[in-house]
Amino acid sequence: MLLTITTTHRPATDLGYLLHKNPAKVHSFELSFGKAHLFYPESTEDRCTAALLLDVDPVGLVRGKGQRGEGATLDQYVNDRPYVLSSFTSVAIGRALGTAMTGRSKGRQELAERKIPLTATLHVIACRGGDGLLRELFEPLGYRVRAERHPLDETFPEWGDGPYYTVTLEGEVLLRDLLRHLYVLIPVLDAEKHYWVGKDEVEKLLRRSRSGASPGGSKSR
Repeated sequence: MLLTITTTHRPATDLGYLLHKNPAKVHSFELSFGKAHLFYPESTEDRCTAALLLDVDPVGLVRGKGQRGEGATLDQYVNDRPYVLSSFTSVAIGRALGTAMTGRSKGRQELAERKIPLTATLHVIACRGGDGLLRELFEPLGYRVRAERHPLDETFPEWGDGPYYTVTLEGEVLLRDLLRHLYVLIPVLDAEKHYWVGKDEVEKLLRRSRSGASPGGSKSR
């Protein structure tokens, strides 16, 4: 699963200061469900892109937790969790970009407090509510939304379209706001969260969206 954030603000390489991650390096993070890698596929004065790649271990997710024997089900191991942006993405954002979510930037604080052109692309996300739901969530926040729906299987077009979309969000926004919006709203679209959602979880997400509290992300429960 892949999330990219691109800016054309000049110099675009300032994105590295805002994210607190050097564009010349690959940054890797150990997570309870796999690994996250942050890197820059492009970094020039005119355009800079940061990519957050999640490598989810589907077997590790259920090892020691799932049912065994007759009670076990194949979908514990064969599912879309390694390929679709989900609540795991919010955990990775909190782990890898938690400082950026607070709006602090050593050496570029004035830029952190300025709206700049940003494009976030979500490769891919499941949205069973259709592209209408995507627009209802993100357009009121000031984003231009483009959603490309994908077929269930390109080799079997008769199966029709699946619930999966590549989503592009564009706008002039504060980077911290973009990260907070993604942190809160990606789990809204995740119908198979890796943790139970209760009142405390909702309050935590809302608190993070307002203040960019200290990173850490959601824990499995």
